[in-house]
Amino acid sequence: MNSRKWVQLFFSTLFVGGISTGIVGFVVKWNEYAHLFISFEIKEILSVLVWLIGVGFIFSVISQMGFFAYLTIHRFGLGIFRSVGLWNAVQIVLIAFVLFDLVYFRYQLFAEEGESIVSYVLVALFIFLFGLIVAYVKMRETNKEAFVPALFFMVVVTVIEWFPVLRINEENWLYLMLFPLLICNAYQLLTLHRLLRK
Repeated sequence: MNSRKWVQLFFSTLFVGGISTGIVGFVVKWNEYAHLFISFEIKEILSVLVWLIGVGFIFSVISQMGFFAYLTIHRFGLGIFRSVGLWNAVQIVLIAFVLFDLVYFRYQLFAEEGESIVSYVLVALFIFLFGLIVAYVKMRETNKEAFVPALFFMVVVTVIEWFPVLRINEENWLYLMLFPLLICNAYQLLTLHRLLRK
C-alpha cells in the first residue's frame, strides 16, 4: 500500500460517504424536506444537500479511522494468538457479544414501558445480515480466511463507530449515520484488495 493508493482510497471513500449521506439524509428526514421539493426551492435544496454532504465527509473520516484501526488490531491479534483459527474464534465471540449488547443495553436504556424489543433486535439483525453479505463477497474475491475478519469489521467496528449517536438515540440521526457507515465500511473492505492487486 503506497501513498498514492492510500490517497486514492481516502478521497474515493470521502466521496462515497458524502453522496450516500446526501441521499440517505433526504430519505430519512423526508418529512422535514418534502416541502422544499414540492415548492421547488432549488437554493434551499442545494444548501441542505451541501450540509448533508459535509456531514457525510465526517462520517467517512470516522469510517476510515475505524478501518485502519482494525487493520492494525487484526495484525496484533494474529501476532498474539499465533493462529488464524483461534483469532477467528475470538472475533466470533466478540461479534456475538457486541450484537447482544447492542440489543440488550439499548433496550434497557431507551425502551419505554411496554415497548417491544423487536425493533431493537431488527436493527442488530440488519447490521449482522449486511455484514454477512459483505463478508461473503470479500471471501469470494479473496480467500476463505477473510470471512470472519470482514464480518467482525462490518459488525463490531461499525457499532463502535456508530456509538456517538447510539448514546443520543435520536431515530433520524441513528439511521442517518448508520447507513453511510455501513456503505463506507463495505466500500473500503471490498476496494482494498483490488487496490493492492494493481
